[in-house]
Amino acid sequence: MTLPTIGQPAPDFTVDSTQGAITLSALRGKAVVLYFYPKDSTPGCTTESQDFRDLHAEFLAQDCIVLGISRDSLRSHQNFTEKQSLPFALLADTDETVCTLYGVIKMKNMYGKQVRGIERSTFLIDANGVLRQEWRGVKVPEHAATVLQAVQSLGN
Repeated sequence: MTLPTIGQPAPDFTVDSTQGAITLSALRGKAVVLYFYPKDSTPGCTTESQDFRDLHAEFLAQDCIVLGISRDSLRSHQNFTEKQSLPFALLADTDETVCTLYGVIKMKNMYGKQVRGIERSTFLIDANGVLRQEWRGVKVPEHAATVLQAVQSLGN
């Protein structure tokens, strides 16, 4: 399996979300920020989602859609969305199809044990569906602001 390549079309997918089924290719005409995170309602994931929430109006002003995605269930996503007042869709990749397409499943150490999990990663896709930037192994502080700067530099 080849990983997404900057300058090439982003891998397409259709997946259920808190706002109905979403197909990436149907979003053409707008930039898309697709951020993968490990788990709903955990400290780092909550902070990251709040940061994207707090900057959401600025992403919209750039004609950019923000989408969060993890392996959590739609029910878990709905609870997380309500609790954190998230204005964007959370995608439920329960079978890891999209995670696999984007190569974000990694072996991680958790409490001294090796576990398969999502490596916190973000992908910026332009209005033509082309991958423009990716961040892997993301550290949460200032990440959403960094992504917003990259979106602004696209000049949509």
